[in-house]
Amino acid sequence: MIAWLEGKLRTLQADEAVIMSGGVGYRVQIPLSTYYKLEGKPDAALHIHMHVREDALSLYGFSTAEEKFAFEKLIAISGIGPRLAQVILSGIEVPELAEAIVRGDTRRLSSIPGVGKKTSERICLELRDKLILPEGGSAPRTAPVPIALEDDVISALTNLGYRQPNAEAAVRDARKEMGAEAEFSALLKQALRRLTR
Repeated sequence: MIAWLEGKLRTLQADEAVIMSGGVGYRVQIPLSTYYKLEGKPDAALHIHMHVREDALSLYGFSTAEEKFAFEKLIAISGIGPRLAQVILSGIEVPELAEAIVRGDTRRLSSIPGVGKKTSERICLELRDKLILPEGGSAPRTAPVPIALEDDVISALTNLGYRQPNAEAAVRDARKEMGAEAEFSALLKQALRRLTR
């Protein structure tokens, strides 16, 4: 069972990283919060959840133990698989998730792609007493961005489950607000804010 993975960061995308360790490249699915912390760094060190199915073995990586804890609590809920749990953690930071669950804020949870009213109600009901986390979190890191920045942000949003037209509109509005100098991380965060209002 793999619980921790440390090595050189070979590739990094909004929803996955390839980490080289001992001559082997491990493909690890990550939420956006972890992506922000890895961005611009040559190395990675992640808490790992290894998900085993009959036809696949998948690794899910998290920059903090709290993220991994929240992920494992989410996938224990009927109807929530690892992919949806990853999308949930990309759409809401763990302290905010814990707060939404305690308040029973199903509207906030339903704003995340793939999370309907019934799923958000189930999350609140089943995790109300199980997801008590210490306050934490840090500002996302930013780094130099590629030239086709808007396309990359739109691609990241569609990978997270948002529809293409909605993603394009959110990125366009975010660009108007933030100006031409906005970097990938900042633009992605602003577009996500617009999509989850």
